[in-house]
Amino acid sequence: MARLIILGSAAAVSDAEHDNTHFVLQGDHDRAVLVDCGSNPLSKLAQHDIGPDDLTDLILTHFHPDHVYGVPILLMQLWLVGRRRALDVYGLHHCMQRFEHMLDAFMVNTWPDFFEVRVHRLAEQPDVPLLDSDAFHIRAWPTRHFIPTVGLRVEVKSSGQVIAYSGDTEPIPHIITLARDADLLLHEAAGEGFGHSSAAQAGEVATLAGARRLALVHYPVGDADTEVLIAEARTTFAGPVTLAKDHDVYAI
Repeated sequence: MARLIILGSAAAVSDAEHDNTHFVLQGDHDRAVLVDCGSNPLSKLAQHDIGPDDLTDLILTHFHPDHVYGVPILLMQLWLVGRRRALDVYGLHHCMQRFEHMLDAFMVNTWPDFFEVRVHRLAEQPDVPLLDSDAFHIRAWPTRHFIPTVGLRVEVKSSGQVIAYSGDTEPIPHIITLARDADLLLHEAAGEGFGHSSAAQAGEVATLAGARRLALVHYPVGDADTEVLIAEARTTFAGPVTLAKDHDVYAI
C-alpha cells in the first residue's frame, strides 16, 4: 500500500523531537517522492525501508532555509553511497534558480561520477501538472507566502485517494481548490499572520474544501503547547484532526 511518511513536522524553529516540515510519498510502483528537505533525510528514509536508490523525485515547495537546507547533504550522501540513478527535482523558477546556485556553490560539477540531477521548472499558475507516474498524479497551485511557493494535490493511483498539502500559506481560495474532497489534507499551522495560517484557519479550509481528515504540520514546537492546536482546529472542522509528528505514517 502507498504511504505518506512525515519526516519532519516543525515550523521554522525545530527542536530535538521535531525536524522542519518535510515528508515522503512512497508509491506501489517504485516511486518515492520527497517533498521538501528540512533535515538530513537519508537516515530517516532508511528507518522506513527507503534506500538511497529508491528516491525518485524531490519537490521543493519554495526556497526558504527550513525547506531546503538538507538538500546539499542529501545529494552528497547519495553520491557517496554510490547512487547512479538520476534524480528529478521540481519547483518554481524562483526556487529552481536558487537550487542551481546551491549546486554551483557546492561545486557538484567537480564530484566524480555525480549522478544526473534533472531540473523541472513549474509555471506559477493554478493547477499546473507536476508529475504523472504509475504511482501518483501531482499538480501544483501557487500559495500566498513571503516568496513564490506552491501547494500540492496528489492523486494516488493505486487507491484513488487524494492527498492535499497546503505548503506555507495564509488562507486563499487556491488552497480550498487544491484540497477539494481530499481524503487527507496536510495543512500548516504556524500561526495566523501574513504568509501563514492558524490551526483554526486550517480547519476552516478543510471544511470549505470538503476534506475528510486534517493533519496539522509546520507548527510551533519547543515550549509551545502543541496539543491545543487540535482543539483549535476542531472549532472549525468537524472531521478527524491529528497533529502530524516525525515518523508518523499515513496509509494512502
